Amino acid sequence: MRSARSHQRGGPQSAGIPVRQRHNSIALGRGDRLLSGNEEPALGAHLVTPRLAFAHHGIYVGGGHVVHYGALAYQFRRAPVEEVSFAFFAHGHAVFVRPHTAPRFDCHEVIRRARSRLGENRYGLLRNNCEHFCEWCVQGVPRSLQVERVLKVPRAVRRTIGATLALLHINPTGAFGSSPGRSPPL
Repeated sequence: MRSARSHQRGGPQSAGIPVRQRHNSIALGRGDRLLSGNEEPALGAHLVTPRLAFAHHGIYVGGGHVVHYGALAYQFRRAPVEEVSFAFFAHGHAVFVRPHTAPRFDCHEVIRRARSRLGENRYGLLRNNCEHFCEWCVQGVPRSLQVERVLKVPRAVRRTIGATLALLHINPTGAFGSSPGRSPPL
């Protein structure tokens, strides 16, 4: 089974499709490089296309096709890992290449790994999303920097609140002072 679903809508950066460039700090990494014009990504490249509040990820497999986890990529519908045209993957948005300075696998193995999961339908926003899929294909470890960044915010807020409470000498139960049984200062 080569493809669970295949869409044939143009090749890399189809000229008839306007490209909306949306940059957000959650979506893009520092080294992500914007593909220019009709530039074709390298085989096995990890592609990133920013959306409103997240980025969508896929693996370029050649011939104008990308393997990606289709879930939530378009109109918040659930979809399996699929091979689609580059234009369908980009969905009118800019596409970046995410560099991996020391990828664990060569481009042919990255492509083989991506295609080995075609049809899989176990998408999970926090544990098995499109970025987890791509990192697994390239590095062998499912990881999502977007999820890690978003989860850091609550931890940072908790630390800030805890530090503030400590400065005010308030324990988590709301009582003032550090000694049990003490009355709050007047």
